[in-house]
Amino acid sequence: MHSEDLKPVIGLALGSGSARGWSHIGVIQELEAMGVRAEVVAGTSIGALVGAVYVSGQLNEFADWVRKLGVRDVVRLMDLTMTGGFVKGERLFGFFNEQHRNPNIEDVSQRFVSVATEMKSGREVWISKGPVWDAARASCAMPGIFTPVKHDGRWMLDGGLVNPVPVSACRALGADVVIAINLNTQLIGAHMSKASLKEAEQVVVAQDERNRSIWRKLADYLHGSNETPSFFDSVASSINILQDRLTRSRMAGDPPELTLSPRLEDFALMDFHRAGEAIEEGRRIVRAHEAEIRAWTGVNAPEVAGQAESG
Repeated sequence: MHSEDLKPVIGLALGSGSARGWSHIGVIQELEAMGVRAEVVAGTSIGALVGAVYVSGQLNEFADWVRKLGVRDVVRLMDLTMTGGFVKGERLFGFFNEQHRNPNIEDVSQRFVSVATEMKSGREVWISKGPVWDAARASCAMPGIFTPVKHDGRWMLDGGLVNPVPVSACRALGADVVIAINLNTQLIGAHMSKASLKEAEQVVVAQDERNRSIWRKLADYLHGSNETPSFFDSVASSINILQDRLTRSRMAGDPPELTLSPRLEDFALMDFHRAGEAIEEGRRIVRAHEAEIRAWTGVNAPEVAGQAESG
């Protein structure tokens, strides 16, 4: 049997975590630089989004784009609403569709699954067919933030409500070695930093009357005081606590071979404009665990010139 046949099937379980999820990009880029390529990719919420970009072969271009995003750019991609959340997501995912390829999952070279939650039954739903962006959007509907989305005739909520780090989905798709990226080990304390919120407000005020009207209605929910958290901060913290406890429980029952936990304690829920920091932390956490990753995956470090010469 050739040595190639003995190499394990590597799976990546990309967890939920809102803006912290940009660290998934750095993790994948550093793994690829190390020679470790996942044959199986399972993603929840922001993990589903980054996973969709990865399996469709567009990760590096996507990384370059998100690194350039400022607060104003992020706000311009939000279609504000008061129904089911405060961001529809249609503008954001429509932009992704226009700027990036949207192949069917069946046509990409890696096995991919997006984890969502069926709103009516609360069931965990694995989406492994159809356009990658549709699958990712179905998983990205954090309650109170992004509105639910209809997929195959069913309303879907954020996959993080049922499976925040989808190790089980990786196993089901044939992964022998699962590398899990857990973004929920540090609790998120705020929905949006005060400085970002002020800048976001300036952008919205400059937009059309409809957005200004919605923002005025949202203002009381978004703005907390020094003594009292805002409504959305309370919702965000509650969801984060639930996901942290659920992640611990599920991973205890189905542990991955390796868990990487990027350290992004000061990230607020909507700090999508801080992609550069998150990506670099993703790369750092992989380098910190390089020896373990190589041991589990069977990918050896490149030999230094002259080191392998025999006498």
